[in-house]
Amino acid sequence: MARAATTSDVFNAIAEPQRRRILMVLKDREQTVGAISEGLGLAQPATSKHLKVLKEVGLVDVDTRGRHRFYRLDARGLREVHEWTGGFERFWGEAFDRLESYAQELQRKERRDGTTRDDIRP
Repeated sequence: MARAATTSDVFNAIAEPQRRRILMVLKDREQTVGAISEGLGLAQPATSKHLKVLKEVGLVDVDTRGRHRFYRLDARGLREVHEWTGGFERFWGEAFDRLESYAQELQRKERRDGTTRDDIRP
């Protein structure tokens, strides 16, 4: 089955690493394309193309003030992604619980044996 067009699917849009970086920048405050480009070390035309895709899938809004366009995150567009990833919350919780139990068991073993991590290093 063919993938959905990048401009119509949030998952495909955020699959591109530079777009995720742009969203992280916009998470904190609205910015112009020039500020985003400079902050991320991207060429302005490339940043503009990424912003266009993000706008088309509903992840950013733009506010024009005079000659400047200010882009800001619209996190409502991430709802579908949040709902999908939320299905894995139990999996990760259980995995981290197992990891914590394992780490505690190692600490108990070190105390019983009288060894420390420094003693074990090669």
